[in-house]
Amino acid sequence: MAPDVVVVIVTYNSAPMIEGLLDSLGPALAGLTADVVVVDNGSSDETAAMVRARADCRLVEAENDGYSAGINRGIRSAGPTGDIVILNPDVRLDPGSIRSLVRALDAEDVGISAPRVRSADGSLHLSLRRDPTLLRALGLSRLRRAAFSEHVQETSAYRVAHDVDWALGAVLAVSRRCLDAVGPWDESFFLYSEETDYCLRARDLGFRVRYEPQAGAVHIGAQSGRSDVIHTMQIINRVRLYRRRNGLLRSASYFAATVLSEISWVARGHRQSRAAVAALLRPHRRPPQIMGTGSLIPR
Repeated sequence: MAPDVVVVIVTYNSAPMIEGLLDSLGPALAGLTADVVVVDNGSSDETAAMVRARADCRLVEAENDGYSAGINRGIRSAGPTGDIVILNPDVRLDPGSIRSLVRALDAEDVGISAPRVRSADGSLHLSLRRDPTLLRALGLSRLRRAAFSEHVQETSAYRVAHDVDWALGAVLAVSRRCLDAVGPWDESFFLYSEETDYCLRARDLGFRVRYEPQAGAVHIGAQSGRSDVIHTMQIINRVRLYRRRNGLLRSASYFAATVLSEISWVARGHRQSRAAVAALLRPHRRPPQIMGTGSLIPR
């Protein structure tokens, strides 16, 4: 029989994290059947061996072609049935959370659902996001105004179910209908902005992205670290995403706003932003993992 859901987890040197997530899956499913696929992107630690030793999941070993490539491999390996739940390995799921996320997909035109996320210390994690805009590229989220912040900072927004622009990709459920319509995740991003791109493409096709606070998860975070390369990849991919959805003039303004924002962070002692500014202004300094960044305004 086909499973109710396909759970796809992409790992990379995730040995300290993966078993805690897998142990939380049973209660999170709350009776749903699942094909649990762990796609290991070439880990050099014990991740693959730990997964291989378990009977409650299966392992797909792959080259490290990025997070989206891992998601796509996991989905392909599962076949054409069942809704999809995509998880980071540094997540711990609350009991019943997957069932709640899948139930949210039953509402009309809902293609993606996201849970209420807590940080490791139990505090609310600001996991909901707004569409990228020129004003939101200026780095003025400290003003706590929606016009200037991609992060949804109002705690009241996390109390009730509602539609959102997009949400943190650590835990997302995608309906099979939405997946079939939107297609594969964009592998050119390698890491960061892939969930933004996917949610926006789903909305382009008329699907809703739904926040469901009855589903809960803890995001331990910081597994990928905050290296110069990781931060630079995050910043470059934001510009690339905006460029793909907007004209050259608006994109040039967004690029300039991003440079100014990163310079302001350099002035405040943020070391990784120095590397990001260099990569923004000098295309040859950009991480080789992400594609199509040879022009000044990356695309």
